[in-house]
Amino acid sequence: MYEKTIMLVEDSSDDIVLIKRAFKKCCIGNKLVVARDGVEALEYLFGKCEDSGQYKAALPAVVLLDVKMPRMDGLETLKQIRSHSRTAHLPVVMLTSSDEERDKIQSYELGANSYIRKPVDFDEFKDVMQHLGLYWLKMNELPKQLGGTKWTKKYGY
Repeated sequence: MYEKTIMLVEDSSDDIVLIKRAFKKCCIGNKLVVARDGVEALEYLFGKCEDSGQYKAALPAVVLLDVKMPRMDGLETLKQIRSHSRTAHLPVVMLTSSDEERDKIQSYELGANSYIRKPVDFDEFKDVMQHLGLYWLKMNELPKQLGGTKWTKKYGY
């Protein structure tokens, strides 16, 4: 059976450690793929094997995407994700410390599924991660092409 993977796109080492710790405390044992910026995230999502032309990795069940990052920020990354048929419907949650209204508006205009501000308090942060895990990994149903019931070669699984 397909184990749902979580992709975290985050440049802060401290936040990566915090998110991993929160997942562990919430008993979220799904595989976590970490990309340090939008460029790395897109390389993971769209990387192909030279010999077969197939995608190297299956799509994650959800992408947790920071807004403020070097090289390629979260908003540009989201724009790229939504512009490709392979990832157009991939669930993307903006998980960021940004409280700027323009970031929220632009995230939703670009197709974000949710915008969550990272809480400062660890217990509150853990609660947010538990709710994220419950919803995106347990309750949310993906279509077949995104790994809902079986993998398909058409979408690189």
